[in-house]
Parts: sequence; C-alpha cells; structure tokens
Amino acid sequence: MAWFKKERKPRVSQRARLEIPADTWEKCGACGHIDIRERFEKALNVCPECGNHRRFSAEEYIELLSDEGTWKELNAGLRALDPLQFEHYPERLISSQKKTGQPDGISTGVTRLEGMTLHLGVMNFAFMGGSMGSVVGEKIARLARRSADKRTPLVLVCTSGGARMQEGVLSLMQMAKTSAAIAQLRALSIPFITILTDPTTGGVSASFAMQGDVILAEPGAVIGFAGQRVIKQTIGQDLPEGFQTAEFLLEHGQIDEVVPRGSLRETTARLLRHMQGERQQSDRASA
Repeated sequence: MAWFKKERKPRVSQRARLEIPADTWEKCGACGHIDIRERFEKALNVCPECGNHRRFSAEEYIELLSDEGTWKELNAGLRALDPLQFEHYPERLISSQKKTGQPDGISTGVTRLEGMTLHLGVMNFAFMGGSMGSVVGEKIARLARRSADKRTPLVLVCTSGGARMQEGVLSLMQMAKTSAAIAQLRALSIPFITILTDPTTGGVSASFAMQGDVILAEPGAVIGFAGQRVIKQTIGQDLPEGFQTAEFLLEHGQIDEVVPRGSLRETTARLLRHMQGERQQSDRASA
C-alpha cells in the first residue's frame, strides 16, 4: 500500500533570507525609543520622541557650524608628550588617535558661517574623555591669539571630563594659559562664544568654557566642576535634583541660553552678526 503513503521532501524556501545589519537600529538612552540609525542622523542625533540630545562627534559639530568647504584646520601637527612618564600614557594616546583619527582632544581652525569668518575650536569627548592636556590648552591659546591678531570672532564647542591627570600640574596650568589668551579678546572687544555640550566639567568648566561673552548650552547637558557624589561628600548636604543640567544653570543665571542642536547654527550666526554690529543677510539684501 505504498501509494497511500506521502513521501515527505524537505521544503526549500523560495525567498532569500533578508539579513538586517546589527547596526541598523539605534536606541535612545533616555526614553528607550528604537529607530533606524539614519533617522537619528537626519535629526542631528536628537531623539524624535523625547528630544534627548545624544553625543555628537567633533567632525559633526564642525560640519554643523561651517559653510560647506570652508573649514581649514590649524595647528594639526601638535602632539602630546609624556613629561611625567606616566604609566601607559603613550599607549593610551596612540589608542585614542587610532580610535578618533585625531592627534588630540580638540580640533581648531578657521571657517565661515553664513559668510562670516570665524575661528572655531571643537573638543572631542571620544579622545580620552575630552580631557584638557598641554596640547588642548596650547591649541586654544594659539587660536585665541590668532583671533586677536585677525580681529576675528572665536567660537568654542566644549565637552570634557576635566584636566588630563597623566600630565599632572602641566594640565592644570592650561586653565591659566587659556584664560589669559581669552582675556585679550575681551580687551579688544572681539566676540567670543562658548557652546557647552554633554558633559562639560572639571578644569574646562572652571576656565574658558564659562568665559564666553555669550554662553550657550545644549538641552540636558551636564555642566559642573566636580561630580555630584564628590560635592555631596564635601559639603555634607543633599543637592537639588538636576542641579548640574543646562536648564538648572539657565534658571540660575549661569548660562545665557539653552539651544536645541537644530537651532545651534542659526543662533550662533545671529549672535555673531549682532555682536559685530551687522544686520542679517535678509536685511542687507533688501536694503
């Protein structure tokens, strides 16, 4: 009775299996929203659900604040040394350089924003937590002095975990060096704008980051000197919730404005025009 038995053959799928790359999706660390990476990128890495500002790379900030094809890097050849012969410091420098493609924790240069020439410095948190060592301080000081010589505005995008401990007191001295260079800009009435991103802490927040003529910050950015636990242990008191956020500092007068990333370019350009006594391009076109 073999003809009553159905011979079972393995079925072969006619459709090719669709493989989705693991890095196609991104998840917001604040609200858990999952979306396609491309959508996050188009939104400047801002979550479309909760507005959380995820970290932006130094290259992306340069692109955001520069007219296309106008960025020219300065002092790119500066490299950090190991004056204290700190254990594993040279290896960490090499590792960070390979990871970021940058020689140190900041990129500085000259560019144009809506036709206006300016000097721009952008710190890189991916390079050893954006720590400020001798190279970072020297590049900022040189950029500030060049701004003074050229009578050109200076904009610094700040993000840092603080001073670079591997360089000891030499790192702390950068606070005084950068502050002295920036003081020349104030004496010459040359506009200086700082943009504080998440996080801006330690010696950076205690020096040039808070010395801007106008201090802007991204929503939700953590800004402060020491960490919350250290402060609580030092003063022995409970601290207000969110006391180190950009919104809290705006409410208490420590910064001038909290600006969403999508409005950062337009706001910076408008401030520079105003600080230099220029009318907006639309006004000039209609005049």
